[in-house]
Amino acid sequence: MPTLTLALAQITTRLGDVAANLEKHLNLIAEARAQGADLIMFPELSLTGYVLQDLTPEVALRPTGADPLFKPLLEASKDIDLLVGFVEAERRHRFYIAAAYLSQGEVIHVHRKVYLPTYGLFDEGRFFAWGDRVRAFDTRFGRCGVLICEDFWHASPPYLLWLDGADLMLFTSASPGRGLNQEPRLESARWVEQINQAYASLFTTFVAHANRVGFEDGLNFWGGATVFDPEGRRLAHGPYHEEALTLAELDLDQLHRTRARLPLLRDERTALMQRELQRILSTDQE
Repeated sequence: MPTLTLALAQITTRLGDVAANLEKHLNLIAEARAQGADLIMFPELSLTGYVLQDLTPEVALRPTGADPLFKPLLEASKDIDLLVGFVEAERRHRFYIAAAYLSQGEVIHVHRKVYLPTYGLFDEGRFFAWGDRVRAFDTRFGRCGVLICEDFWHASPPYLLWLDGADLMLFTSASPGRGLNQEPRLESARWVEQINQAYASLFTTFVAHANRVGFEDGLNFWGGATVFDPEGRRLAHGPYHEEALTLAELDLDQLHRTRARLPLLRDERTALMQRELQRILSTDQE
């Protein structure tokens, strides 16, 4: 498939009201499909809201057709691929901040957030377990990778996805606004957009980011969805501080053109990286 029409849904959510959030998802999925989108991605914890704390066990889901809230999403994914954010409950009653990629009625991949910020405004480590895998996965559009908020503030998860074959990186977040300046965007928005553009350029890959909007428990989420191509060029930008459905058309052949000109992936020395990491880890243990 030479092109991919991607829809980024920056939404506000109702804290703990999964049924209401699901209805909003289904409405936006239908709208995106009507506009010709092939894939729609939602922000971090889009089905539940962010500041859950003691509500966490009450809203936790299992991404299967047996779950009554996932069933309509799986049905909707027969017409358009979906990336949705939720709290995942596993069999031993641990809870994860997770994102599920759904396609053609099936769960293709689930990513569990591997970095849980527990500093400043954030308290995730008190309520959630840490994910322990960073994996790319195959879709009908090519190989993709998913990261959630703090995951892509660290250099290693995007790098691992790149090595694992991801040509499209899908980043989701519930990023609160922080840092006023003279620009119309907040400092937190500037920083996220800057690093996402850098990842697209360094890894010669597509990078798409969906962030939520609205207010919740004193936090303000800024939206500003973006898509960057393998040259680091911005293909789309959603508005700040309002709900929106932003569409971008990705020319997948750009991967070939960029990597022929700039063969960073070809020349990456993974064995050297492995050797030096082993040296650093062994030195830390001494």
